[in-house]
Amino acid sequence: MDSDLITGEDGAARCGWAGRTPDYTRYHDEEWGHPVHGDAALFERLVLEGFQAGLSWITVLRKRPRFRAVFDGFDPRAVAGYTDADVERLLADAGIIRNRQKILAAITNAGLVAEMAPGGFDELLWSFAPAAAPRPRSLREVPAITPESTAMSAALRARGFRFVGPTTMYALMQATGMVDDHLAGCWRAEASARTS
Repeated sequence: MDSDLITGEDGAARCGWAGRTPDYTRYHDEEWGHPVHGDAALFERLVLEGFQAGLSWITVLRKRPRFRAVFDGFDPRAVAGYTDADVERLLADAGIIRNRQKILAAITNAGLVAEMAPGGFDELLWSFAPAAAPRPRSLREVPAITPESTAMSAALRARGFRFVGPTTMYALMQATGMVDDHLAGCWRAEASARTS
């Protein structure tokens, strides 16, 4: 079995990173690589991936419930209306990542999503989903940037979005099922093969 896989106490083989913590295991099994649709759901992932820049994903994952509470459930229209007082409120909240530039980017990005027709943000992001590719057999085969993530980044930046670099956009693609990078031999990969 590939060294990039790990077998959990339940006997299931998983991508190696999923065995680091129970939080990662749940995220791997229940979310990562599953298709996500809806403007608010995709806006949430965009914001969280932006906050993750320069940090470990586990930090964001553990703070996600608080992020959801203080960012109005990631309703783009609500976040778009945030004022300077809201920025200060968020900067004072130790339950989230307190970074002024990332908070301001989330508000800016919310306004851009809110300006789109319902479903427009979903349609825009998913328009960059690549064709299915051979399943990676090791982490070395998983890219950090692809032509599609670079194109998505450029398109979003052209519209005024912030914290949307190509690496961040590839992580978004993985998180939302636009690409499925579960390694060959992972139980999630096998489950996907059975349902496709």
